[in-house]
Amino acid sequence: MTRTTAVVAIPALAWLAIAQISAPAHAAADEMASTAVPPTPGPQDVMADLTARLFALLDKESAATRHNADSVLPLVDKLLSPNFDREYSAHLVLGVHWRDATPDQRQRFAAALYHRLLRTYSGSVAEWTEDRVKLLPLRSDPAALQVTVHTQITDSRGSIVAVDFRLRQTADGWKIFDVIVDGVSYVRNYHDDTDAEVAQQGLDAARELAADGIS
Repeated sequence: MTRTTAVVAIPALAWLAIAQISAPAHAAADEMASTAVPPTPGPQDVMADLTARLFALLDKESAATRHNADSVLPLVDKLLSPNFDREYSAHLVLGVHWRDATPDQRQRFAAALYHRLLRTYSGSVAEWTEDRVKLLPLRSDPAALQVTVHTQITDSRGSIVAVDFRLRQTADGWKIFDVIVDGVSYVRNYHDDTDAEVAQQGLDAARELAADGIS
């Protein structure tokens, strides 16, 4: 090998060595990027997705179905159930009585309360249309573990109704645990009724109160 050839070859070999060293690093970085876990949806994302899927389902139904609460209820349940924290909601409603309830009583009360919620609001939800529901910007601390997502619903008379959804961060993502319509909290309202009922007649009577009107 001539001196000139050696001068050319040495830098070339050096670049080759660098390329061989860096190639696995680039490959690992590319692999990590391709397998990166997407960010967990925030509370606003959860509500936007639920709203979009709700209207997608309702738009497939006839006017007769949409005006029949019994027909709409399973549709709302299908969307809401995976995104609603039944146990936490029931815990808030029962308050201090939660610790005295057996696991079976807690489960039954949570189920009755959730279905009462569906019965209460499914008829109103069926009247919503996409152009009458406005999801307001989220106003909360990004680190908060509980937030309120505010919406405005324009009813059939043209009046604007504030409907707020309270959500909490769980191991399975953000879940709804309370609905506040025109300033009236579903959880707070039933807590007041249930507290008096439990004090007078016990936990099973409170479950019957929550289940009232459910067929």
